[in-house]
Amino acid sequence: MSKARYPRFRRIDGTHPWKRKVAGGFVDYTARRRRDGQVCFFNFALAKEMGLIPAGHPERLNPELSRAILRTFGLQILNEWDYLHRTRVPARDRLPHTYMATRYLQLQHPSRRGTTSGDGRSVWNGTITHDGVTWDVSSCGVGVTRLCPATAIEGRFFRTGSRTASYGCGTAALGEGISAALLSETFHRNGIATERVLAVIALPNGQAINVRAGRNLLRPSHFFAPLKQSDLPRLRAAIDVFCERQIANGVWPRVAEGPARWRFLADECARTFARAAATFESEYVFCWLDWDGDNVLADGGIVDYGSVRQFGLFHREYRFDDTDRWSTTLPEQRQKARYIAQCFAQIRAYLLEGKKRPVEAFARDPALRIFDREFVATKTRLLARKLGVRAETGAFLIRACPRELERFRRAFSYFERARSARGPQKVPDGLTWNAVFSMRDMLRELPARLLESGGRPLPARELLALGLSSYAARADRRPSTARLRMASRFQKTYLALLRAASAHEARPLADVLHEVARRSAVINRRDRITGDGVDYATDRLIRYRRRLTSGKLHRVIAAFLDHQDLNPPEPAADRAPPARPPAHDVRRVLDRLIEAVAEMRHGL
Repeated sequence: MSKARYPRFRRIDGTHPWKRKVAGGFVDYTARRRRDGQVCFFNFALAKEMGLIPAGHPERLNPELSRAILRTFGLQILNEWDYLHRTRVPARDRLPHTYMATRYLQLQHPSRRGTTSGDGRSVWNGTITHDGVTWDVSSCGVGVTRLCPATAIEGRFFRTGSRTASYGCGTAALGEGISAALLSETFHRNGIATERVLAVIALPNGQAINVRAGRNLLRPSHFFAPLKQSDLPRLRAAIDVFCERQIANGVWPRVAEGPARWRFLADECARTFARAAATFESEYVFCWLDWDGDNVLADGGIVDYGSVRQFGLFHREYRFDDTDRWSTTLPEQRQKARYIAQCFAQIRAYLLEGKKRPVEAFARDPALRIFDREFVATKTRLLARKLGVRAETGAFLIRACPRELERFRRAFSYFERARSARGPQKVPDGLTWNAVFSMRDMLRELPARLLESGGRPLPARELLALGLSSYAARADRRPSTARLRMASRFQKTYLALLRAASAHEARPLADVLHEVARRSAVINRRDRITGDGVDYATDRLIRYRRRLTSGKLHRVIAAFLDHQDLNPPEPAADRAPPARPPAHDVRRVLDRLIEAVAEMRHGL
């Protein structure tokens, strides 16, 4: 019965176009079945998009579905250490298919050419196609591969689970999977491109297998490895796999193979990475972009949540400490993304000419002008959205009021970038210099205060008090002449934009302020999740596993993610009927999570 109810899981069997077409681009592994896993989280919405379960399937696990998930993803690879030590595996536990660990460039490796690097603790489970869209599926925590940094550094193979070397255990933690599920689904619902967590399988000792899915899980680093090695045939094959998927999934138009497609690739990647970098900066998303193109997907989506944070403020000096190197900062992500676009321009020329020129030769490539224009346009669009006006009105303001919008941007940026008088501070995972103002708080509270004042500007000191964050030191709370002047300029330009919106919509300013207050309460919500909030929620959810049934735990997670949807609801007449209130114990857990997230809203 279980085979008949969920047959599509069996289509995920290790096969992938990369294995067929990109010779030398992966290491293949046999695998054994694990029988000690338990499904801790399953993304029902994503599974329905992928066609793994029917659209009308209840959002709760049943024994047959749990078995299908564990049968498909509950595995561990047999690696080089296992073969050298002749690890014995019962015949019934040996899986019939192989699973690839892909090769890509990675800065943790001594070789800066990608000859030893790639998936160090992950394999690709395969693909599945539904409604004309093909999805990639991979699993993290299934065993250590020869592509891990530890093998490259120490020159030996490691047993899965070994703790004798950094990056050499091949395992993943349960908390990694839960936190990635919370943050990636929050990003997805709010229009930030990302891989998504399909399932989290809990293993003994706090370990887990974390299953991820995306419409194209290839990274720029998959192309940068053969580029660095001057391996033109492999580079061409890798690019072809990526482009074919983008076209087949309807992301790109049907561009002809060869030169036209390669030119389109460079220009489209410039646009893609400009939008991604602008979104990260605008939404305070720390995603460690660097020269290797490892921590981001080639379609601009976020991948590998181990080095991803959602900040509550513009903590522009934060750096992650990765033992032997420091990460980039929020503002530096723009230049790193631009460099990735420059590398795609180099790839285009290499494919067209058959000869590799140095990347420095493309510092003034036309693709970079595309990047710069797209970055500014995306930042402007997102700033207009933060105001709380309708999307169409925001587009009007961008077209008709560019000077006023630029003046507002400068005042907004002045407060957003202000740093605490306390100076640089150590944090558990790195170093930061805390921001002083919460612009989300300011934009959320200001329209309601303006309504109370009859549309008259607030005193400058009162406006500053609206935005002061929990990180503001005593010295930060004393308003300087410059800050008082900028506060007045901020309100002046803010009201000018809303008056332009009022004229455009042919509605009184008070009506516009009412709507902006309603929309901004969602867009700039008080209990918006941050990295600190995700860490807290993950810890709580793991503890609640012992007290809640699987169904109730899934309902807590689903309700929590619904609460993090920052898209303002439609007018009441068009709204869907309200969902049934959650059970009392589910509501109690959910309220605790939301309350804690609100308290941590200014954090890292």
